Amino acid sequence: MKIAVIGNGRMGRMIESVLVNDAELELAGFVGPDAYDSPEQIPDAQALIDFSYPGNLEMTLAGAVNRNLPLVIGTTGLSAGQGEAIREAAKAIPIVWANNFSTGVTVLARLCRMAAEALGEDFDIEITETHHNQKEDAPSGTAKLLLSCVDPHGEYAVMNGREGRPGRRGREIGMHALRGGTVAGEHSVHFFGRMEEIELRHRADSREIFARGALRAVKFAAKAKPGLYDMEDVLFGGK
Repeated sequence: MKIAVIGNGRMGRMIESVLVNDAELELAGFVGPDAYDSPEQIPDAQALIDFSYPGNLEMTLAGAVNRNLPLVIGTTGLSAGQGEAIREAAKAIPIVWANNFSTGVTVLARLCRMAAEALGEDFDIEITETHHNQKEDAPSGTAKLLLSCVDPHGEYAVMNGREGRPGRRGREIGMHALRGGTVAGEHSVHFFGRMEEIELRHRADSREIFARGALRAVKFAAKAKPGLYDMEDVLFGGK
């Protein structure tokens, strides 16, 4: 299967380096600087992977829908309106959309959901995430994913850091972003109870894990019916 990759930056090149060792996949080309201008210019592409930036999404969706190609989206920092555009496109083609393509993070998300359901309101929840000093958005898309797992109905106030005199903790979940160095990504979810604490943590040592997850996702999408999927569908069975 020939894959077109939207974005030839660090993640795009990482996908290329992993893809060359996969006997089932082949790189059809890049869309980006000094490459193709759009996926529709790559005639033999059979699937698309987008790890670029939000400004490319409209072009990516149009190219995938017009050519009926399965699509994997790993771009973060998308707006609510862009999310709606993805859902609309998924009525016509299979799309795997995730904020993190690590298989470990996917398992972490499921564990966080189970822990929150079991522990209930007796435990306070805090989420911390750490990334390299070039990351543009905060909190990370993965931190938002973990928040949705522990508070699926949006019943808690979200405290993006604390300062001054915030007073006693209320019905809230703290979100804390750290930036520095070359950290690929680290996420922790803390459950604080009376005289006990549970911490669920994942650390990424290389962006290669995200590339491997994206390639696993594109193989899943190639066999799936039109619809919107995430990495839990890829790992644990589709909808």
